[in-house]
Amino acid sequence: MTNPVKFLDLHTTHSQVRPALDEAWNQALETSGFVGGKHVDLFEAEFAAYCEADYCVGVGNGTDALELILDALEIGPGDEVIVPANTFIATAEAVARVGATPIFVDVDPTTALITGETVAPAITERTKAVMAVHLYGQTVNMDDLLAVCDPAGVKVIEDSAQGHGATWRGRRAGSMGIAAGFSFYPGKNLGALGDGGAVTTNDAALAEVIRSKANHGRKLDTKYEHHVLGRNSRLDGFQAAALRIKLAELDRWNEGRRNAAALYRKFLPESFVPYVEMEDAKSVYHLFVVRTTKVDRDTVGAALQAEGIQWGIHYPIPCHIQVPFMVEDNPTFPVSEEQAVQIMSLPMHPHLTPAEVERVCAVLASVEAAADSAAA
Repeated sequence: MTNPVKFLDLHTTHSQVRPALDEAWNQALETSGFVGGKHVDLFEAEFAAYCEADYCVGVGNGTDALELILDALEIGPGDEVIVPANTFIATAEAVARVGATPIFVDVDPTTALITGETVAPAITERTKAVMAVHLYGQTVNMDDLLAVCDPAGVKVIEDSAQGHGATWRGRRAGSMGIAAGFSFYPGKNLGALGDGGAVTTNDAALAEVIRSKANHGRKLDTKYEHHVLGRNSRLDGFQAAALRIKLAELDRWNEGRRNAAALYRKFLPESFVPYVEMEDAKSVYHLFVVRTTKVDRDTVGAALQAEGIQWGIHYPIPCHIQVPFMVEDNPTFPVSEEQAVQIMSLPMHPHLTPAEVERVCAVLASVEAAADSAAA
């Protein structure tokens, strides 16, 4: 068999910055700077600037980031937060963990993103926030969403776990809502060497509350004075150092993803439909997801696997059908439910070569041709 086409190539990513990562690790061991420290402070400043936000607070992971935002906004029992049905469960999980109720809505079929139109009917007097999930690396149309939410007094929280560097009308993900939660899970566009996360915001008071709550509720600049109930959700010093190194490469790596996506769009056979990149958006293609409209997904996946091509599904079960969120009169969301059985994620990373993209598309074309022949 020829060399496999990797779904994600972290080895090459890390080999490009390995000397700097080795030095960062050596410094961590020499200084014992494992929790907090100068690299956390520097990364927070650099990532805030990158996101065009005023403040950044490093936290333990992306789920904590969302939960801390909700908690700091005093959203809890009796409150509702609107969430897309087709997101990763962490988005809804954060809502439930603060005691609020996730209210699921459907998405636009061409982008898989929520819109003002899908959100507006779900807003009630109990709605406190909307989770704008920048799914697969493309931002939600934030102007459209804010136009619906602002008059209703509903906060827009960006779930930017997949949106590092993405823009809407030139504005970076992480700078447009009341706050944004980022994940630095290793497979993200900006990934740590373990778990990590951050909150960005332009609200100084909110940033201060989140920083305190993430550090055991400490009164800032004190060690043993705790003025609110907090938790332990801090970004490790070494992870911050590694993220600083990788942040300097992020735009270049994102451009590699965009180049691969352009090739996919050129060579994909017509029955494998990618999501639309909106005219005013610049996606960073955390994932490249297509809908298979002619051949069932398992058949396509088996053909790819037989040729050494890795693939995935993001996400096969919409949140409202997951056991923790099912209710007696469970709602239905036709777009999310239909597409959940069609979607498949093709290999996507900054180092994907044109030959590899063409190889993936050639296998898909052969599957399509076989289906056409069988139907003739």
